[in-house]
Amino acid sequence: MTTIGGVITIDSPYTGHVTPGSNPQRREVPGARIVKMSVGGMDNNTYLVQCTATGATLLIDAANEAERILELIGQEAPGRVELIVTTHQHRDHWVALPDVVSATEIPTAAHRLDADPLPVKPDRLLADGDKVQVGDLELEAIHLRGHTPGSVALALTDGAGRTHLFTGDSLFPGGVGRTLSPEQFTSLLGDVESKLFDRYPDDTAVYPGHGDDTTLGAERPQLPEWRRRGW
Repeated sequence: MTTIGGVITIDSPYTGHVTPGSNPQRREVPGARIVKMSVGGMDNNTYLVQCTATGATLLIDAANEAERILELIGQEAPGRVELIVTTHQHRDHWVALPDVVSATEIPTAAHRLDADPLPVKPDRLLADGDKVQVGDLELEAIHLRGHTPGSVALALTDGAGRTHLFTGDSLFPGGVGRTLSPEQFTSLLGDVESKLFDRYPDDTAVYPGHGDDTTLGAERPQLPEWRRRGW
């Protein structure tokens, strides 16, 4: 990540490809601004989602490198981050959470089934279908069972009607997230099919917890293969 005089360089145009230590990227969509940054040795993505009308901002997964996340918040949304959502209980998605919360006192949220392992008790427990209001933006929490019991995705529909899905470790380019049993795999793929692919159109953008972005249209033809291979 390049800093000049304490300023973080944000790359544009947006490609969705960031790596640990690289510059964050900013995507402008109607009504919202999305900043994606990779942190930590496991290439975790952390996202800022900002309402362009009000400046109100959501942080998704304070995954690692608290100092970098705090620098990003201080530059892009000083005093405007209203909530931190942790997509699921796995440690690589919350390493920075205690330090970020300690420094900012931003309230946090997670699904109740993944709340207990988190190092910071959530101020808000999310359930399937709950709405997260960020300025004029509204994101819907979608419970996806399988990678963990309480994994959630967040769905934002921008001002032009396009949906943006922040999927944590439940959906990636090329497949669903890791599961540890056939039952968990069946649960996760079933939820991903019924709650994401059956509901949203092909132009829906997918922002995963690691790696590059994709769209539902790019992944939809692979669903039968995912089911056959069983992982």
